[in-house]
Amino acid sequence: MPKKPIKTGLFITFEGGEGAGKSSQINILNNKLNKLHYNTLLTREPGGTAGAEAIRHVILSGGAEKFGPDVEAMLFSAARADHVENVIAPALKAGKTVLCDRFFDSTRVYQGATGKVNMDFLYALEKVACGDIWPDLTLILDISAEEGMKRANARRNNAIEPDRFEKEDMAAQEMRREAFRVIAENEPQRCKLINASGTEKEVAKRIWKVVEPVLKTKAV
Repeated sequence: MPKKPIKTGLFITFEGGEGAGKSSQINILNNKLNKLHYNTLLTREPGGTAGAEAIRHVILSGGAEKFGPDVEAMLFSAARADHVENVIAPALKAGKTVLCDRFFDSTRVYQGATGKVNMDFLYALEKVACGDIWPDLTLILDISAEEGMKRANARRNNAIEPDRFEKEDMAAQEMRREAFRVIAENEPQRCKLINASGTEKEVAKRIWKVVEPVLKTKAV
């Protein structure tokens, strides 16, 4: 795969367990940045392109579960490569602020920490899929597994079947929370742990407190 072009914009990713509020908070931040006249791109993983969205359906429906976490990791990587090459890299090259709901940290946690996929294998997949495209800032929304699952269930109104990962037990959810916390601890320059408990407004204020200085530093 050809090397991805070096980026010039700002790349922010949102991470966290089920029900942490990523989707709500990424939209709140996007709206705030738009009001401040930032040119943004809002996207998600797996997804962002037609091919990646198709892979998303296969994974979240459980269609790939029978093949094991190694295959799931490779599918995520294939979706990510397409996403980076055709959506994220061009947007960054154009100077946009890219906001992405999940990125490679989720693969490290979901397939690595709880799926037991070899981390060196995952790092190799990251290099192939991402090239030079690396997040400038990763916001890890942290909330207890119990509270997160309550939120996730309420969001679905108990009328929609939980997806491939929501259906897993509380022990797995808590293990993922701890894995995200370890990532934040190991990569403090890139990753910031955000207390995701409380109201949306309270969490949004915590996020902005972290994002605002990065915007000024990058001067985009």
